[in-house]
Amino acid sequence: MTDSAGRMDELIDRRVVVIGAGQAGLSAAYFLQHDGLRAGVDFEILDANPTPGGAWSHRWDALTFSLVNGVYDLPGARLTGADPDEPAREVIKRYYGGYEAERDLRVARPWRVTAVEPLDDPQWRFLVHAQHPSGSTRTYRTSAVISGTGTWDRPYVPWYPGRFAGRQLTTRDFPEPGDFAGQRVLVVGGGISAVEFVVLLDEAGAQPIWSTRTPPRWRDTPFDTDWGLAVENSVAARTRAGLRPLRVVAATGLPRTPRFEPAIAKGVLTSRGPIARLSDDRVEFADGTTEPVDVIIWATGFRASLGHFAPLGIRESTGGVLMADDDVSVRRVPGLFLVGYGRSASTLGATRAGRRAARAAVRATAIPELSRTAAAGSR
Repeated sequence: MTDSAGRMDELIDRRVVVIGAGQAGLSAAYFLQHDGLRAGVDFEILDANPTPGGAWSHRWDALTFSLVNGVYDLPGARLTGADPDEPAREVIKRYYGGYEAERDLRVARPWRVTAVEPLDDPQWRFLVHAQHPSGSTRTYRTSAVISGTGTWDRPYVPWYPGRFAGRQLTTRDFPEPGDFAGQRVLVVGGGISAVEFVVLLDEAGAQPIWSTRTPPRWRDTPFDTDWGLAVENSVAARTRAGLRPLRVVAATGLPRTPRFEPAIAKGVLTSRGPIARLSDDRVEFADGTTEPVDVIIWATGFRASLGHFAPLGIRESTGGVLMADDDVSVRRVPGLFLVGYGRSASTLGATRAGRRAARAAVRATAIPELSRTAAAGSR
């Protein structure tokens, strides 16, 4: 078959297609294998990144493993022996890469899924279109899609009156803290990334200014499994109603850890409040004060990366996706499962969501004729 530009498009049949090889996607793959499906034959994993590691592969060098708030093990493989001073990016890339190799998951990368279309066929529900950086394209016919694309590709930058003429970055663009030495850097956002940026910038000799829409909510209680489940349940209540998931910090608050205490004590981690207006080289806050600024870092969160599902029309008028009570099944589209969305956006939730999605996908595709066709592989 040919694509819209007239190039040959490879057509491949798979019983299940997994989009994304982050924690949620790899967890789903593990449980698909556990239920007897074969990687590269019965199911395919497509990942847009050139290396293993998912979103972790893009994190900055200064985020060492000791600074990570929490990394939960992939199913069946503990993460042990990590050097706390090594960049977390390298630790996770090695961990995920080893996991893929040991289980022969045959992740296809870098293949970016550009669209998932409905297919009116008695055996296959979807066409999954993917593109390689070389321009090569593939189309998969499948009866179940598990999407673990997360949020990293869609940083959110809010609108404010005025226009800032200086350098602006988002969380995913953050380089090395030392690059900002001597500069006045406005960090916007109330989440853990914003807090970490403020501390790193202060340690590197920059002059950070912190802005949050609401006063920071510091928590002294432990961020343990029971607490995590309570947060997930509050998020699930929204997604089961088709509402857009809230930002993580809205449900979690901020951990008052020993690392942050010195910055809190000397006033570095004191929010100036919300922004009222931007201008060429300064910011005006809602309290009427202004500050000159060289750089703005928008640590203002992310939105779910679901643009490839536009042909399926999965979004509700409320802006979210209506999820079933299992928190992975999309009510509007049988055979479509989202992992890393809503309650499973955390690493703890991602593993459980991968298990639920894999088992639901196996049940949804448990048709003898379909299974024989998928096992025949690509054409």
